[in-house]
Amino acid sequence: MTLHFAMSLALLIGIVAGLRSLTAPAIVAWAAYVGWIHLGGTPHAFMGSAFTVGIFSILAVAELIADKLPKTPKRTAAVGLIARIVLGGLSGASISLAGHQGSHVGLFLGAAGGLIGAYAGYFVRTRAVKALQVPDFVIALFEDAVAIGGALLIVTRF
Repeated sequence: MTLHFAMSLALLIGIVAGLRSLTAPAIVAWAAYVGWIHLGGTPHAFMGSAFTVGIFSILAVAELIADKLPKTPKRTAAVGLIARIVLGGLSGASISLAGHQGSHVGLFLGAAGGLIGAYAGYFVRTRAVKALQVPDFVIALFEDAVAIGGALLIVTRF
């Protein structure tokens, strides 16, 4: 895999983390677990363990549910934004390593993608709710599908 392609995928998985912070690492972990990506022998080999897959999967499902609740804070609030940056970085570094590239640039691009995805996702979601005059829940479900589908598309490029 070329450096540019691997780095593009690292940025994109970070953007997914910006939309749904735990979807990106959950799908990266599943991809490593089932052998779509190979992280064995790297510092991110833990991503392919059954324990990691289980934890990230449970947390990702909880996030998908919590996102629809009216009291859920904005993704651009400090805690949510930091989570998106950190988990985007983790996912980006893992994707970079799976593409036989160094983890540092993947970490940076994944973290930047988390920031981009958080703000772009917030902007698009709030504008779509107003423009389409539909409940936020409808757009949130569409955003879930984009995040899950996008992450699956990214991890199957290997």
